[in-house]
Amino acid sequence: MAMNTTAPQGYRLRLPGPTEVPDRVSEAIARTTLSHRGPEFRATLAAAEERLQPVLGTKNRVLFYASSGSGLMEAALVNVASPNGRFLIVSHGQFGERFANIAQTFGILADVIGTPWGNDIDIGAVEERLRAADYRAVVVVHNESSTGIVSDLASLGALVRERPTLLVVDSVSGLGGVEMRQDEWGLDIVVSASQKALMCPPGVALASISPKAWKVINGNDRFPAFYWDFRRALAAAEKGETAFTPAIGILSGLLEALEMIHEEGLPQVLERHARLSGALRSGGSAIGLDQFGLGSRRSNTVVVFKPPPAIAGSDIVRALYEQYRTVVAGARNKLSGKVVRLGTMGAFGVGTILTDVSQLETVLAKLGHPVVPGAAVSAVQKHLVAN
Repeated sequence: MAMNTTAPQGYRLRLPGPTEVPDRVSEAIARTTLSHRGPEFRATLAAAEERLQPVLGTKNRVLFYASSGSGLMEAALVNVASPNGRFLIVSHGQFGERFANIAQTFGILADVIGTPWGNDIDIGAVEERLRAADYRAVVVVHNESSTGIVSDLASLGALVRERPTLLVVDSVSGLGGVEMRQDEWGLDIVVSASQKALMCPPGVALASISPKAWKVINGNDRFPAFYWDFRRALAAAEKGETAFTPAIGILSGLLEALEMIHEEGLPQVLERHARLSGALRSGGSAIGLDQFGLGSRRSNTVVVFKPPPAIAGSDIVRALYEQYRTVVAGARNKLSGKVVRLGTMGAFGVGTILTDVSQLETVLAKLGHPVVPGAAVSAVQKHLVAN
């Protein structure tokens, strides 16, 4: 029996990644496939790097890989790890735990500061660890999409600026929607990927590396790597190429997405993410969807709700898809059934948020939760007027 592999009518992708791809980007991806060693693709690669640098807040070279974000998380560790060097992993959600799992897999020595999920990172605890021991790198997730909490990268960068310790950052779900100032904040390695606020399908991941980090990477005591070797990638980048076959079409789409970001204006893009994620939170609050966690540093690219008592998050996820073909996320970790997560990243606007809260209001009512009709939409509109 043939399987239906196309999206049903009315399908709305509202995950915290991958996100809806704008038509302009899809059209760019569908253009003629280029030789990855030819002048046309070299021009694409150079333009994508140039347009990414202000989004990253850096003057560093940007290295591109055909990969998921997790691939570059692994690369970021193996390129600076050494047999005797110890990492300090600051974990405040699922992807902090992934960093710890990667370190364990490679036998990398690592201490973990475990922050309760949904809480802000304790900068003081990190400082205390740095005073007590020498670490090769501090490792942290910028925007923890499992909990909706953002790390204070500026404060973490200040802690390591005058130390030999590197600061390694995963901004897969943050870059392009949450402020990033790599050079100003003293971030040594920042990795990200194409499928979230950068408005592309999955398939391209990237790394921006500071001069301080390159000194470690070019040392003689680091772990071996082949595909993930940043030295190999940099040598290729200096020739206008990638070390291995790139995701040619998606890189063409990424360039188009970056053009869209700069046409809107990066400050305006970041302000839109902040304003509309706040509007969604206001709308959810009006119908009994409280914020998950106690932290104050809320993400602008993902909103994480706690379901009302007696309703599982998975029930809300299922009801939205069954009734509206709207795809939101629950959790596939220890928060399973306890949260509902919506992406507020990439190509979305006021209409997106109004549709989200209208649909949430309807499915909550059908699941037996009392709501005041129109309360969510009204709360969104009030938030937008005030902000």
